[in-house]
Amino acid sequence: MNIIETENLTRRYGKNDAVNGLTFHVPEGAIYAFLGPNGAGKTTTIQTLLNIQRPTSGIARVLGVPTTALGPKELAQIGYVSENQQLPESMTVDRFLAWCKPMYPTWDDAFADQLRARFELPLDRKLKNLSRGMKMKAALLASIAYRPRLLVLDEPFSGLDPLMRDEFIRGVLELSEQEKWTVFLSSHDIDEVERLADWVGILNMGKLHLSEASESLQRRFRRVEFTVKEENRKLPASLPASWYVAEVAGHGVRFVTGEYVAGETEKKVAEIFPDASPVTVSPMPLREIFLALARTFRIKPTL
Repeated sequence: MNIIETENLTRRYGKNDAVNGLTFHVPEGAIYAFLGPNGAGKTTTIQTLLNIQRPTSGIARVLGVPTTALGPKELAQIGYVSENQQLPESMTVDRFLAWCKPMYPTWDDAFADQLRARFELPLDRKLKNLSRGMKMKAALLASIAYRPRLLVLDEPFSGLDPLMRDEFIRGVLELSEQEKWTVFLSSHDIDEVERLADWVGILNMGKLHLSEASESLQRRFRRVEFTVKEENRKLPASLPASWYVAEVAGHGVRFVTGEYVAGETEKKVAEIFPDASPVTVSPMPLREIFLALARTFRIKPTL
């Protein structure tokens, strides 16, 4: 089952498309990283998925329900934490949690106590006196104490110091595995989500460039390098569309292929560069894949 599904989802402000024709799905149990630079349309997409904004056109479903029809029953199964989330600053942590509890019929007191101890949240401290990282922990606790099916995190690492980011990531990883959540996470920082995500989507200027399982992505993307004779050390006018960021480098040529097939890719290299030798094919971490795509599609380098 897919927890999130969209078809040609578009949100327009005046003549400008904040998101344009998004089609993707998020399988149940996945941790889906929705990646893109600031201003790419990530928050608009999330707010449309949660019925905070309405789509201009297209279809979006969450938990099998059209987003425009989401009601209390569905919203009680969704946890949401955003970068700019407003908390009642004058409340203590204890009062804040007590305030949240009646909104969710499935609130689990024992689980909330476990989370509070795990996050080391001081119950008697006012939210306004907590660090940004501790406020994010309080918001996360309030969003998961009722054991939602879907957890939506909009730029959750923004402004957190490295130690707090690491704690946050480890907490989300361990809890999502324990609770079998589906997590939809937006970020502009590849380094923070690479160890989290098993599905990824890349958004830029409102358009989705890919949406795919991480394993599949890393299977088909490879860095290819080879040497050629000096007189042949130039790129032809036409190269396969799946060869990204091809360039002459040192004594040869290198590129990234987005459609690697063992034997076939090497054969294609030999057709275009008959004296290529040796051809070296290397796997790529997600960060390098994203950087290659960023250069190709002119995505801002915050990725």
